[in-house]
Amino acid sequence: MQTRLQEMKESALGQISQVTEAAQLQDLRVKYLGKKGELTELLRGMGSLSPEERPVVGQLVNEVREALEAAFFGKQKAFEEAALNAKLSSQTIDVTLPGRPVPAGTMHPLSRIIEEIEDIFIGLGFEVAEGPEVEMDHFNFEMLNLPKDHPARDMQDTFYVTEELLLRTQTSPVQARTMLKKEGKTPLKMICPGKVYRRDDDDATHSHQFTQIEGLVIDKKIGMSDLKGTLLTFARQMFGENQQIRLRPSFFPFTEPSVEVDLQCFNCGGQGCRVCKQTGWIEILGAGMVHPRVLEMAGYNPEEVSGFAFGMGVERIAMLKYAVEDIRHFYTNDVRFLRQFNRG
Repeated sequence: MQTRLQEMKESALGQISQVTEAAQLQDLRVKYLGKKGELTELLRGMGSLSPEERPVVGQLVNEVREALEAAFFGKQKAFEEAALNAKLSSQTIDVTLPGRPVPAGTMHPLSRIIEEIEDIFIGLGFEVAEGPEVEMDHFNFEMLNLPKDHPARDMQDTFYVTEELLLRTQTSPVQARTMLKKEGKTPLKMICPGKVYRRDDDDATHSHQFTQIEGLVIDKKIGMSDLKGTLLTFARQMFGENQQIRLRPSFFPFTEPSVEVDLQCFNCGGQGCRVCKQTGWIEILGAGMVHPRVLEMAGYNPEEVSGFAFGMGVERIAMLKYAVEDIRHFYTNDVRFLRQFNRG
């Protein structure tokens, strides 16, 4: 029994040393150490040994098993290291190569338009003011010559939190708050950008939430000519130096007289096309001279000062400037649309 164990050990070690593949090594492991392997078969023959021989043979069996397991482990380790080295060699990384650039985001087109409009009016001496989006009815309507029973409120139906608290329908409340802070002092030149809310059905040209920029000027001897000159300067800086505007009579409760301001169609140059519906003009904003009642409520004497106000939708300006046909593109966060505005 001892001789057979020694011969099996030497034979197994010799075969293990010559193995070149992991599959062959596994076959040898089963052959010698498996449940039906040679070492197991030898152990079954220990029943025929004498009581004196059994401890000696048992110890030898353990020594042989340990020697074979160590040989198998060492060979398996060598195979694994060789496979890893081969993989590392085939997947070598050249650390001197430049890294792959990470794509950077870009400014949202609406944010860009707001910034451009602010830059234009700051250059004209205007200040930028902001106010709360959740506003009091007093500032959103009443301070703008829209008492609670005024029918024009229906044109700006909004989202009410309580009877006296609502989501603002325009940024005009910022003007009212600013006028009160000025306590009747002039001159006052300001614009107020921000989000506004109205109960509109969302479609290609309307949204229940949109962005607005309103402007206000109050001083002595302010007339319609000042309003037109300011808006013409804005139109030419925003849409091109050859642009023209026209003023059409309109109605707003907080201005008198009131006008709609049209921009000469940039697509046809005023000749008439499908963009301007064959009129040669495109409406861009509303404006007018500040109503005397609004001046009085804000602490100004309409006999001594006058002013003009205007309001524009940022989305409207962006749609015209970038030829965007659907306002919803600005809000759906489609990177294919937004990527077009990447200056980089």
